[in-house]
Amino acid sequence: MQKSRVEAILQALRVAYPGARSRLKYSNAFELLVAAILSAQTTDDQVNKVTAELFRRYPTPAALAAADPEEVAACIKSLGLYRMKAAHLVAACRTMVEKYGGRVPDSLEELLDLPGVGRKVANVVLSNAYGRDVIAVDTHVFRVANRLGLACAVNVRETEKQLMAVLPPGTRGEAHHLLIHHGRAVCRARHPGCRECVVSSYCSDVDHNRRGKASQ
Repeated sequence: MQKSRVEAILQALRVAYPGARSRLKYSNAFELLVAAILSAQTTDDQVNKVTAELFRRYPTPAALAAADPEEVAACIKSLGLYRMKAAHLVAACRTMVEKYGGRVPDSLEELLDLPGVGRKVANVVLSNAYGRDVIAVDTHVFRVANRLGLACAVNVRETEKQLMAVLPPGTRGEAHHLLIHHGRAVCRARHPGCRECVVSSYCSDVDHNRRGKASQ
C-alpha cells in the first residue's frame, strides 16, 4: 500500500476522533493489565464499573496473587466469563510475584507467559503502559483494517503483522485507538454507517459498502 494512502486514512481518522485513547480506566501498568484481561468479550464500560472496587480491594499484584479466586469472581460477577477471568487474574499475579518480582513484565515474551494474556492484551500493555510502538489487534481493528485495505488477512495475527509493516513507525499505538473508535462509531460489523464514514473512499470492501448504504 502506498504511504500516502496510509497517511491519508490516518489523518482523516485523526480529524474524526481527536485525542482517541483507551476507554479503560487505569492509573498504572498493573491496573491496565487487569482491565485488559477483563475486557475479553465485554465492553470497556462494563469493565470500568467493576475495576474501581477491584483495585480498592487488590491494589497490587501481590495483593491479587494472595486473593481467593472465588472472592475475586464475586467482585467481577457482572462480567461475562467472570469465573475464568478471576482465575486468570489470580494466576497471572502469582506468576508476576514468583517470576518477575511482583512487576508487570515489559516484554512480549514475558507478558505471554502470564495466564490469561494473549497477544492483544500483551500489546495493549506494551503500547499504553510502556510506550512501545506496537499495535494490538482486536475485533474492531481486524475488521476496519481489512475493510480499508490496510491489511488483507484472515486472522488477527496476520493482520497484526501486516499493520506493523504498513503503518509508519510511531503511529501504531495511535492507529489502534483510531481504528477501534471508528469500528465502534461507524464501521460496525453489521449495518456500517457508510454514508457518514470519513474514509469510505478508501474502503476496499465495495460490496459491503454498497449494502451498508442501501440499508440506510
